[in-house]
Amino acid sequence: MSTLTATPDTSEAALAAPSRPVYRVTGRRVLSSEWAKLWSLRSTWITLGLGLLFLVAFGVIAASHYKSNLDSGRHMDGDFASATAVSLSLFGTNFAQLALGVLGVLVTAGEYSTGMIRSTLAAVPRRLPVLWSKAAVYGLVALVIATVGAFVAFLVGSRIVSGTPAAMGLGHAGVVRSLLGAGLYLGLVGVIGAALGALLRSVAGGISVLVAALMLVPGLISLLPSSWQGDISPYLPSHAGESIFALTHDSTTLSPGAGLLVFLAWTVLALAGAAYRLLRSDV
Repeated sequence: MSTLTATPDTSEAALAAPSRPVYRVTGRRVLSSEWAKLWSLRSTWITLGLGLLFLVAFGVIAASHYKSNLDSGRHMDGDFASATAVSLSLFGTNFAQLALGVLGVLVTAGEYSTGMIRSTLAAVPRRLPVLWSKAAVYGLVALVIATVGAFVAFLVGSRIVSGTPAAMGLGHAGVVRSLLGAGLYLGLVGVIGAALGALLRSVAGGISVLVAALMLVPGLISLLPSSWQGDISPYLPSHAGESIFALTHDSTTLSPGAGLLVFLAWTVLALAGAAYRLLRSDV
């Protein structure tokens, strides 16, 4: 007696493995990827913490120093004697911009130094969405951190100088605008840092150019004849940025709106350079 045994179906259809889902590269997914990468780095937490610390601590120190000098009757120079609660509270802006700008450089140039950029660009072949997403994600984070720091520094500093000629509250004209302007300025500094990192593809090079643009070039311009300084100085990135959050203005500085437009132009220029190199280079 013979028996029939069923033979397994070895056709191609039967052996085919279940197909993997196809994922499309969308702007939202690129943003989510850059958000996850940003917060996975220990340097992000450390540097953002330093930026917040610089902004608040130096503002409180400046306000305390002003109050101490006033109470003791010691002589104060002209700039410090005419200080307000806003200018004292935002004294740490120059230090915070270094921390936030340096982290912006690390966000982009760091991937080139580790070689991770190859995987990133393989996943997003169109390239430019990577740059826009990095700049947008980090710029927003820097904006929030800086704005919170500016308001905290002012609230603490205004209590310290309460009852002095520098005393001001949130209800005074221009105070909220100045604090929001400081946050916006530092957020844009972070975007410029990210753009420089993508443009130069070197952490050391990006940080060097950032420091030179924000701190060294203004000092060099001060060596020029006075007639030249008046034509050039207000349009430098640092001076245009300061006019965004300055409480008062004179003929040698730009208005807050003009300063914002000039600083936005510098930001767009840095991003355009980074986008051009990203499109023209192999990696």
